[in-house]
Amino acid sequence: MRSSSRDTSKGILHETKGKVKETTGKIFGNVSLEAEGKAEKIAGKVQKNVGKAEKNIEDDLEKDTSRHGKY
Repeated sequence: MRSSSRDTSKGILHETKGKVKETTGKIFGNVSLEAEGKAEKIAGKVQKNVGKAEKNIEDDLEKDTSRHGKY
């Protein structure tokens, strides 16, 4: 598995876990769990977007390499 795929997958996982924690915190009035969930959700979004950016770079490099030969 490529690094970009790993980052994207892990980011989605953290984003989902964060949403669950945030919602659970809201339901039970647990402010710290809600805040922890928000933070994990944001970190997951960032990691997911890093993975997407890495994939775009990898794809561009592959296109460039296939057009011009290997470097």
